[in-house]
Parts: sequence; C-alpha cells; structure tokens
Amino acid sequence: MPFEIHAHAQQGSLSPLITFGLVLLAFVYCRGWLRIRNASPTLIPLWRLAAFVSGMFLLWIALGSRLAVLDHQLLTVHMMKHLLLMTAGAPLILLGAPSLPLQCGLPKYFMHRSLLLRSRTPPLFAHLFSNSIFCWLAGAAAVIAWHIPALFNLAMSSHTWHIVQDASFLSAGLLFWRPIVQPWSSDAKPPRWSMPLYLFLAAFPCDILSAFLTFCGRVVYPSYASAARVFNLSPLQDQECAGALMWVCVTFAYLIPAVVITMQILTPGDVNRQGNAPGMLPPLAVAKVSGVEVEVVQRYGD
Repeated sequence: MPFEIHAHAQQGSLSPLITFGLVLLAFVYCRGWLRIRNASPTLIPLWRLAAFVSGMFLLWIALGSRLAVLDHQLLTVHMMKHLLLMTAGAPLILLGAPSLPLQCGLPKYFMHRSLLLRSRTPPLFAHLFSNSIFCWLAGAAAVIAWHIPALFNLAMSSHTWHIVQDASFLSAGLLFWRPIVQPWSSDAKPPRWSMPLYLFLAAFPCDILSAFLTFCGRVVYPSYASAARVFNLSPLQDQECAGALMWVCVTFAYLIPAVVITMQILTPGDVNRQGNAPGMLPPLAVAKVSGVEVEVVQRYGD
C-alpha cells in the first residue's frame, strides 16, 4: 500500500501548517471583533464570534486532525470531510459575517491594502458571487463532479488534486450558503420566499448520489476496494454507510433552514423584521461600520 503510506506522510506534514493557518484566521477574526466591539458594541454580537470559531474548528477536524488521514481508507470518512466542509463549516463561517472582523483584525498596513484590493474588485465578480443561480450551480457542480469515478480517483491518487478537491468543496459550500445566510442585508439578494425552493432543489443531486452509493450493490471507487480495512467494514459496507450518512445529514442540514425561513415568511410582520433576521446585519450598521472601520484601525493601528 505505497500510496496510502505516502498519503499519510504528506497529510501528517501538512497538518501543523493547516492548524497554524486556521488558528491565525481565528486570531485575526477575534482581534477584529474586539476592535469592532469597542467601537460599536451591538454591531456584531457574541454569537457571530462563536459561529465563526466553531466553523474554524470544524474545518480543522476535516483538514488538520487525524480524521483527515483516514479518508484514503474509508469512503465514510471522506463523506464526513465533504459534509464538514460544505454543509457545516461553510454556513457557520458565513454566520460569523467574517469580512469586516477579518479586515479590522489585520495590522494597519494590510488593512489599507485589503481595502484597496476590495475597491478594485470588478463589479462583475461581486454580482456573480451574489447571484443565487450561480451559487446553486457551484454547490451542485462540486458535489456531482468530484464523485464521478474518474475525478474521484484522480483526487485519491494525487496529493495536489486532493487539495484542489478539498478547496473546491469549501469554496462551493461558501458560495452555496451565501444566499441563505446573507450576512449583510445591503447585498443584492434574491427574494426570501425563493430560499426554501433553493434548498429543496439542492437536495436532489445529493439524494441521487447518496441513493446510488447505498443501493447500487457494487464498489464504485476502486481505490477503496484495495485499501486497508478499518472497523471491520467491507468496501461495500463502507460505501453504503457513506451514502446513508450523506442522505441523513444533507436532509436535516437543508430541511432545518428551509423550515426556519418558511416560518419567518409566514409570521405576521416579517417584512418589518427582515433587516434583523438572524443571518443579516441591518443596512445602517453596515454604513456605520464603514466609517468606524478606519477609526478603529487608526486607534489600534500597528
């Protein structure tokens, strides 16, 4: 099993780097959150900090912990990584409204550079990343494409492509959940009533894939047929567990926000509360922080 040994060694060498990067991100976010808290105590509440840090922790479990090593031996573990990146970690990170705290947590020089870079971002990109159809297609494409046997085996046999696969899962997850979470209510956003339908349609590719993995009766990915056995699971049993795990987790992950959004829409007076929905910050707060942003950096500038 030379490739498994090689994969273990490479993952082990990357784990400290991944851990350091995630801890650094969490530190910068917390630093920025404290600065914003001092300037505007109610703008970004404590639960957003908790959501972001929880998202970082889930990313560490998927990418930097010992669990990450086992995805070359168990399809179930690979599916857990996929779900942690796309279905759990991504929405928690977005709920933390990370853009502003990360900017305010940077040293003064990098803060100004990030603002300059942001001001030069082409409007087309901002429009594209705010388009719910594009975000939906990005999420569906990542799920379907990386589970095509040829691409899946490429990621399992190449460390570089495995990194690309993990990065695309996380990126697609952030794009997919953006229209749902909507951290800034000033963003161009689709009608709220379309979001339950958005989630309902997104469940179909996952349901089809999970049903196929569970009931096809054959091992789809040859790399797991020759991998060392863990927990006394045969390759086919492992594949069935992975399919069942995907179906259950995706169903609940999409059903719960769909029900919450539907209840918000049907509740009398919801139109007046749209700006204060749990996922969003009110437009006045966004305008206010644009003025506080520089003041905070000047006050605590490095």
